Formats: sequence, structure tokens, C-alpha cells
Amino acid sequence: MSNAILKAENLSIAFGGLRAVNDVSLAVESGSVTSLIGPNGAGKTTVFNMVTGIYQPTIGRVLFDSRDAARPQVNITNMPVHKVCRLGIARTFQNIRLFTDMPVLDNVKVGLHGRTSSSVLGAIGTLPGTVREEVEVEAAAIHYLDFVGLMGSANDLADNLAYGDQRRLEIGRALATHPELLLLDEPAAGMNPQETEALMELIAKIKATGMSVFLIEHDVRMVMQVSDYVYVVDHGELIAEGAPEQVQADPKVIEAYLGVDE
Repeated sequence: MSNAILKAENLSIAFGGLRAVNDVSLAVESGSVTSLIGPNGAGKTTVFNMVTGIYQPTIGRVLFDSRDAARPQVNITNMPVHKVCRLGIARTFQNIRLFTDMPVLDNVKVGLHGRTSSSVLGAIGTLPGTVREEVEVEAAAIHYLDFVGLMGSANDLADNLAYGDQRRLEIGRALATHPELLLLDEPAAGMNPQETEALMELIAKIKATGMSVFLIEHDVRMVMQVSDYVYVVDHGELIAEGAPEQVQADPKVIEAYLGVDE
């Protein structure tokens, strides 16, 4: 892919002698929704963890190509998580990771403070620059909360949100880091059909902003509807890739994944 924002080349990693991912190469086209699917234990989240710096690949590299023309392609292999985030890559996790005892709006603010510059002393002394920055953070948090459809719950505790709303809040917090690439790890897990439909609409809305999305998901119907390109892994190896309709008809995919009752 010549317009790829992310390229993973020959990624491999082993845990205790077990090769969890073996020679996986993939790319995420800029402005696209690209999905990674496969059975449980196939290595999908491990790939995400290598892309975002949580795991260090034994072999291979990860390249990130920002839309910023002033910044060349960056090798982010083994880069610390916080630096990966600052470059413009955000993610959510399989298990919801919210500050449940904090208001919904404050959860989104957490995503924004990684891009603020005020010091602790400035905050204590309420310097004009700090006050101005906090006002900007508040406005930005309201924007992202409204974007994911949760403005009406801004002052509620995150723990009091319905499950599907908690998932959307986590996406809102990730968006608040102002990413160019958003990684979503099984965002529809545990959702009912209505919540899944709302999630699909949100992903389409995110794509419409020009942002790139890299998705892991077990809901095959959702994957086929929202994706531009799909990769399939099984036992840590890439077994198929292509447009959704191509992947869905691939005999290897049907045997390894689609033929299995989820």
C-alpha cells in the first residue's frame, strides 16, 4: 500500500518458546478502516501490543507515516507507549479501562492532558497560561464527548454508564489524544445489537474525519460492513487478506474462522 499510515513488517514474537506471532506483515491505508480478524488466541491483540510498544517484537519492525509532511516516516518498533501516543497513535483495550469513580467528562480530559504544557507549579499558582489551557481542555473534552454521543452524561460517574456507553467513552478518551491512527481492540465485545449498530455508526463517523482505524473484532457482520480491507490470522500467522468480500469467500478463512460458531 503506497498510502499506508502504518506498516508492520515481518513481526514475530515468542513467549517462553511459544511463537505467538510469526512473520506477520500488514499495512493500514491512510483514511481507511482496516480490520484484523481470527479465532481466539490467534495473535491479534499481540500484534496490537507490538504496534503500540507494549510488547517488543523478536523480529520485524513497525513504521508510522504521519500526515504531517514535516515529519518523515518513523520507526516506532520498541518505542515507549507514551511516545507512540504522542506521535499520533491511540488505542482501546479488550477490557474497559476507565476511571470509574470520576465523571465522564473528566475521563475525556485525561486523554487531553497528555498534550498540555502547564507545569505543576503553574497549576498550583493558577497562572494565566494554565487557566487558559484548562479552559481549552474543558472545551475540547466537551467536543469529543459530544462526538461520541455522551454529552448528556458529562457529569455522571463513568461507572454509572451503560456498558455500551462505557465503550464509547473509552473511544472518546482515545480520540482526545488527537490521534491520526486509532486502534480498537474488540470494541463491540459484550454489546447488544442496538449498541453494535451505534458503534458502527461511530466508526463511520470517525473515518469521515479522515482518521485511520485499525480494528480487531469478532463480530464478522460488523467487520464486513465497516472495513475497507481485512487481514486474517490463525495460530499467529497471516492466512488471508483482501477486501471484505474476498476474505469472506476464502476457503482457508471459512475453515479456520468463519465456519466456527462464535
